[in-house]
Amino acid sequence: MKNLKKLRTERNLSQQQLADMLHTTQQNIYKYENGISEPNLETLKNMADHFQTSIDYLVGYTSIRHKIEPVSEYDLNSDEQTLIQKYRKLLPRIRRIVHIIIDEYLVSSGR
Repeated sequence: MKNLKKLRTERNLSQQQLADMLHTTQQNIYKYENGISEPNLETLKNMADHFQTSIDYLVGYTSIRHKIEPVSEYDLNSDEQTLIQKYRKLLPRIRRIVHIIIDEYLVSSGR
């Protein structure tokens, strides 16, 4: 539980306060933070929900702190939906300029 203590201390929570929120014991929180034992899947889910992060971040598999949005190839997250809505409001000549800017950015960043 690489990041549990970090998240807990950032929110100025004691081990007991976190334990109370997660319906567990202070001793369990201590054991999780110090690698003595590991929480079950339900507890991991509750921790991730409480800290609004992913289980992967809690256990140190990623440095991305926010929850990962499930997106399939053709699904759009909320930012992408907003961009599409704005793009559709543009005049055709402005859309062409947007395409040029994106293409230039991709070329200059090597993507």
